[in-house]
Formats: sequence, structure tokens, C-alpha cells
Amino acid sequence: MNDLVILCVEDEPEVRNVLLRDIQRFAQICRIDEAEDAGDARDAVAQCVDAGERLALVLCDHMLPGESGVDFLISLNAQAPTRHARKVLVTGQAGLQDTVKAVNRAGLDHYVSKPWMRDSLQSVVREQLTNYVIEHADDLLPFVSVLDGPRLLDASKSRNRHE
Repeated sequence: MNDLVILCVEDEPEVRNVLLRDIQRFAQICRIDEAEDAGDARDAVAQCVDAGERLALVLCDHMLPGESGVDFLISLNAQAPTRHARKVLVTGQAGLQDTVKAVNRAGLDHYVSKPWMRDSLQSVVREQLTNYVIEHADDLLPFVSVLDGPRLLDASKSRNRHE
């Protein structure tokens, strides 16, 4: 169960710290990692893959130094080990073109506008992690207390009926 990773990519340290604080409750089921730009994020992803962990969720700002967050998410979508990670753009700067590009080429799963409300962000993270776990975890029960328990129980029952 603890082989899942959430990666937060945000260049502003104070914003990154708030983001990490707001999703801390998910540290019960996932390792939470952080990066300040796309290069740092690539290193974190490589370490995750090398350690046999699975990148479950990426929360990524768009306006990063160097490479944009959208372009980084597109690169994740193009690689087999990270293609299935849920991708959430957390930004106040992405225009319509960048957002459409993220949806079409990065497999964007959700968009969160800055500033976000903690409850709303936690709801998005819970939903995206629940989706990931249903699609990729063998045993759903260890996640019931932190994620969307009713959905996980229904999915588990459905799986048992089809076995």
C-alpha cells in the first residue's frame, strides 16, 4: 500500500508548503514528495520508479522556471511508468490554450485554481487517488478509511462478483 507517491511540483516555497500541509492527511497511504521545477520533478519521478514505487498523483503548477508545468505533465503522459498517474494542474496562470493542451496531450484529470480552498483541494485529491487505486491497486480495502470508502467498497464487491 505504501508504494504510492503524490508529487507536488510548485516553484514558490510558501505556496508549496501550504499545498503539502493541505494534503498531509493522505500521507497515511502515500509518500508525498515535492519538487520546485520540472527538472527536480523528473529526478523525483526517476527515484520513485527506481525504488519500485508508483506515481499515483501529480499536483503541478503551470508557471515553473524553465519548462512549463503543462509540458512536464505531457512528458509524464508519454512514458509508460508514469502514464497512469492522475494529473492535476494547480495554477492561476494557465490560459485556455494551455489548459486545452494539458487536457488533450497530458491526460489532465483535474484543474484547481489558485488560491484554492483546503476542503476543495482535499476533495479533488481524494477523488483522484480513489480513481487511481480502483484502476491500479489489487487490494482496495486498505484505502477505505482515507479515500472514498463507499466507492472503494462497491468496487471491491464488484471485483469479487466477477472473479
